[in-house]
Amino acid sequence: MKIITYNVNGIRAALTKGFGDWLKAANPDVLCLQEIKADESKFDKEFFEQMGYHVYLHPAVKKGYSGVAILSKEKPKHVEVGCGMECYDVEGRVLRADFEDVSVMSVYMPSGSSGDERQGFKFKWLDDFNGYINELKHQLPGLIISGDYNICHQAIDIHNPKSNANSSGFLPEERTWIGQFIDSGFIDSFRHFNPEPHNYTWWSYRAGARNKNLGWRIDYNMVTENLRDRLKRAAILTEAKHSDHCPVLLELH
Repeated sequence: MKIITYNVNGIRAALTKGFGDWLKAANPDVLCLQEIKADESKFDKEFFEQMGYHVYLHPAVKKGYSGVAILSKEKPKHVEVGCGMECYDVEGRVLRADFEDVSVMSVYMPSGSSGDERQGFKFKWLDDFNGYINELKHQLPGLIISGDYNICHQAIDIHNPKSNANSSGFLPEERTWIGQFIDSGFIDSFRHFNPEPHNYTWWSYRAGARNKNLGWRIDYNMVTENLRDRLKRAAILTEAKHSDHCPVLLELH
């Protein structure tokens, strides 16, 4: 099973940059998208259905903002839209597809970079999401939480940890949260296979950051411990350039 997570920063913009051709070549079984920035009327489901995918969306109420999607070659036995908490569901942040032996969630965690109010919202989300997942992982046989977490975990996950020590996405409280989240029964699948530094999934559009590889690793495929033996491969697909993020791959046996 090949799973890819990708914050496309606008699905319509990504399609104008060759996203469709890339998807045909990458050919994942499940594709988790974040920041689709399109509702049902603006997301070209038919285009992806013709490629053999079942398409599920959870757009934000606010137009052109946030939103997640899951594209799956196998039809899920159940799709759960949202997490049941209205303050997050209006922003289109959580979508889950349940298959026979695994459940795959596409999640777009809030950013706190715009100021104190949104940082406070982000901290509330982290508490609430943690509680939500703690209950959910007991109900589902194998859970994969794929998406944009908007947090770098360790110093090797960010190009300049010292100057970013007080930046949203690398705050001590956020880093502690993601460490505790992993310790609660998850595997950071990329780090399971790749201990090396300088592996990033997001780069600022400013100052040629991507060409200089001045990035952050904020996109993850987190996998419950009971799937450890099925982990086959993980990779960051930096050659895909349809967004300020790039896709992250996970393969399971």
